[in-house]
Formats: sequence, structure tokens, C-alpha cells
Amino acid sequence: MKWGFLSVTHIISLVVAAGIIAGLYFALRNRNERTQRITLGLLSFSGLAAIVYNLLAWNSPLEYLPLHLCSLNALVLPAAVFTKNKTLNNLLLLWSFGAAFALILNLSVAEASVFSWVFAFYYFPHVLEIGIPILMFSLGLAKKDVKCVASTMLITISSYTVIHFINLLINDYAAKNNILDSYANLLRVNYMFSITPENPLLALFYAILPHPYWYMYLSFVLIALYLVGVYFKDVLRWMKKR
Repeated sequence: MKWGFLSVTHIISLVVAAGIIAGLYFALRNRNERTQRITLGLLSFSGLAAIVYNLLAWNSPLEYLPLHLCSLNALVLPAAVFTKNKTLNNLLLLWSFGAAFALILNLSVAEASVFSWVFAFYYFPHVLEIGIPILMFSLGLAKKDVKCVASTMLITISSYTVIHFINLLINDYAAKNNILDSYANLLRVNYMFSITPENPLLALFYAILPHPYWYMYLSFVLIALYLVGVYFKDVLRWMKKR
């Protein structure tokens, strides 16, 4: 059974994803903090398992480095759960949105069977990358802090900028050394989509601002609006205190 994009199977999978997150909440809400943290911590390693799978399965590691936002989420998630770090947990309120975006716009794996390892190592880690940050806050294991908005934006934009230059370096290296990708084409990476858009929303941004790297700054405007929504009550409370 093919997963598809906005197919019945795809839509059902999104509903199931919400059910998995809700199920974890109800299973953990009456447990002690140690049990909650250990459970979420162990589940958080699913993203690292997916990174290892992709590096090994496709025989083209330069194409599957952990440099997309979801992979960065996977790298940070265990540390955020086990250390209780406020900056990291607040950062993941944004980065988990990237995982939700990847599940909805699943074009890169839409042709995969729902009974394949490709689907399993894409779907379940992304569900948990969405759910665990939400559960950390809903279970009281982390606290929102509007002061972390600045660090969230700074870390995100800095990561994007560094990764853009990594894209350029890898593509230049591949061109000079005639390195081929897993489809026997000249290798070209596009981590965090800094060079060209790869889905309809980013294509719209590129149509407005047709310049590699810079066009993604339109998404940062949406990110800022998203963060305003996430911290809206905290912003109002902070303004009243001021």
C-alpha cells in the first residue's frame, strides 16, 4: 500500500499520528516525573536511529547527513529531555513544527509502501519529533519562556546559514570530483532547502524572492508569527509586568 500525498492513506496516517501523541499523553499523565522523562527520553532516540538508517541504507552518506531541520531536531531531542535545558526545550517548540511540516508535505517518500522500512524510519521518528516537545510542556516537564524566542530565532537562522555554506562546499566538491548520487546523477545536496525549493510553499517563496539562501527568509517571517502564537499569553503577561 503506497503512502501517497494527501491520499486517504496519507490523511489516515496524520490522524494516527495525532492519536499516538494523545495516547502517550494519557499513558504518562499520572506517572511520576522520572517515568515520564525516561519514557520520552528513550523514545527520543528514534530520530537518531533514522539518521543511522539513512546513512547506511542508501550508500550515499553525503546525501543523508543530519542537516535538515528534522535531523537537527533528532540530534537535540534526547539532550532536551534528559537535561531539562530550558533553551533547548523552547527551541524544539519551533523545530517540532518542522517535523509536522515534513509529515504533511511528504513528497520525498510519498511513493514508499506503508509496510516498508523507508516509511517506518520516516513516519515514526517524525511523529515523535512532533509529539515529545509537546508532551514535555503538557506534562509539566518543561516550561515556556518568552525570553527564549530570541535564542530560538538566533540558533535557527545561524544553523540555516552554516548549513547553506555546507551545501555549497559539498556541491563544489562533488562537481570537481565527479561524485554521483544514489541515482547515478552528479551529487547535489540541498539541506534545509537553502539553494532551491522542494515543495509548493517554498516554491511560492522563491517566486517572490528568486534568490538562493535569501528566499528562505520569507519563511522566517512565518516562523516569527508562529512563535507569537505559541507565546501569545506569555507575551501579554510580560507586557503587563513591564
